[in-house]
Amino acid sequence: MREVVAGIGCRPLCAAQEIEALLRRAEALAGCRATRLAVPEFRAGTAGPREAAGRLGLPIQPVPRVALEAEQPRCPTHSAASLRATGLASVAEAAALALAGPGGRLVLPRIASANATCALATGPA
Repeated sequence: MREVVAGIGCRPLCAAQEIEALLRRAEALAGCRATRLAVPEFRAGTAGPREAAGRLGLPIQPVPRVALEAEQPRCPTHSAASLRATGLASVAEAAALALAGPGGRLVLPRIASANATCALATGPA
């Protein structure tokens, strides 16, 4: 089975329960299960993503800003709100693609809840 990376973007005070529910929704939509959680380095220290990873039993991996920036051209979703808040038009998609590696592709483009976003990516076949 190929690895499926869940990229997560969220507001600083986003609750773990919201991230968990959004990821489960993404998995149901895509028909696959995430094996890793990718979060932007600037959110890696916040409680929501860390707690969600623990609740989900998934390893969490921070993604450096430079890697998120490098993936922006491959992201189909562009959020003006995200751009204003983070300087990045897409966080979840970029995080997922960055960890999926070269040749990775989105399995599910970004979906959103009130305070979080989630995208799923997998590496090359």
